[in-house]
Amino acid sequence: MQQGYAAVLCVLAVLGLEAAAPGECELTRLLQDKLQYEMRLQYMKHYFPINYTVQVQYEEVLRPSNITRLRNGTVSETSLRYLWFHVSSQTVLRIHEVLPEKHPSWKYTRELCQLFDALGEEYSKYRQTDVEVVVADLVKLIHSAGAESRSKAVRPKALLDNCLKVMRMLYGVPC
Repeated sequence: MQQGYAAVLCVLAVLGLEAAAPGECELTRLLQDKLQYEMRLQYMKHYFPINYTVQVQYEEVLRPSNITRLRNGTVSETSLRYLWFHVSSQTVLRIHEVLPEKHPSWKYTRELCQLFDALGEEYSKYRQTDVEVVVADLVKLIHSAGAESRSKAVRPKALLDNCLKVMRMLYGVPC
């Protein structure tokens, strides 16, 4: 069993892909289950007023095209996952913060926040702290307090749609 796992890691390394940790894969599967279309539609669209938007920073809108552009700029898969984690956890937190506790979507977003917290623990165990400069700069911008001048109004469902699409791009092969 150990030799088979090592062989898979070697093949992935040869292909230029970096394997995700087993705990990371399990958590992303749980996230994918929580982010099913029907749940996103119900909790992020139907339970919100028509055309409701959340103010997020421009950098917090991470689309598959952004990932493709960064990949073409030779950013590692590890760094891209690190970026996806920070962007997605921050946007879910922003959605959760605007909801009153009695809102039907409050429990759903809390569960998403808990999954991202657990994923953050996995990243602290398995990820190196040195990520590429481009990604480190983006993460700093996302977590900077005075970045409200670069804000953008986005629908909550669109934020979670992007989260899921990018997660599938980054974790589809290694998990």
